Amino acid sequence: MLAREFRHPLFLILAALYGLSRWHRFAGLALLPAPVNSYLADVACLPLELTVALVLLRRSYFRRPAFVLPVSWIVSAWLLTFGWFELLLPHLRPSATADPLDGLAYAAGGLLFWRWLNRPG
Repeated sequence: MLAREFRHPLFLILAALYGLSRWHRFAGLALLPAPVNSYLADVACLPLELTVALVLLRRSYFRRPAFVLPVSWIVSAWLLTFGWFELLLPHLRPSATADPLDGLAYAAGGLLFWRWLNRPG
């Protein structure tokens, strides 16, 4: 059975939008407006990743359905994601570009996760 966290409407919407965004980019379509196409994946990144982490931690490590990720872990995930994709990776791969607004998109995703997805089971 699919974990309850993966059936949350916000998680499902973000996963579907992320998949649509990736499919549009892969297919070379420009059906989504440029700002949506540019930042949608960044907003969805932390809620999707942190929900997977939350499920794994609840079931495999803590074995407590009421466990929630501490705010410091969410901020750390934001810092690591921003640092890797916007500060380090552009120096390692010529095809990667740094965009400070991506950091705001990651933060918005972290806030979405904290507010609506990071709830006791």
